[in-house]
Amino acid sequence: MSLTAKDVAEIIRLLEESSFDELELESGDLKLSLRRGEGGVTPSTARPAADGPPPPKGEDLRSRSKRGSSPPGGSTAEGRDGGSAAAPPSDPDAVDVPSPLLGIFYRAPKPGEAPFIEVGAKVGADTVIGIIEVMKLMNSVHAGVTGEVVEILAANAALVEYGETLVRVRPAG
Repeated sequence: MSLTAKDVAEIIRLLEESSFDELELESGDLKLSLRRGEGGVTPSTARPAADGPPPPKGEDLRSRSKRGSSPPGGSTAEGRDGGSAAAPPSDPDAVDVPSPLLGIFYRAPKPGEAPFIEVGAKVGADTVIGIIEVMKLMNSVHAGVTGEVVEILAANAALVEYGETLVRVRPAG
């Protein structure tokens, strides 16, 4: 059984709308465990079951991503539960570009390569601004608006949630 990023997002949405606090799905070599916490649904594991031992008790993707390093210049605004929360826009005309998925956000196509965008870059609606990794699948994220990048809020290799602001763009015109 394989799940697409859209499938995972739909499962998370359904869990958030349900009265259940936890969901475990196992099929073949796929194991997906979701647990609702104070800040909403937190994926605890999402990898093939044969991929090794489970993470230590109490550890989830959010805590693992915080252990990783972010390159200098990456910026996030921490929310009350340790998740990222969008800071007020410095440009009132800026448009938020939200994350279309829950996963790990990467600013560059490969480690060591130049980021897709920087502050001041001109973007079109189809410009790739980053990649979100979901279950080892890399998903391109498009700006969705034409204009100039005024803020980059998501740090490289950081866990981002569905709907979280990744970048802000001042629309052209």
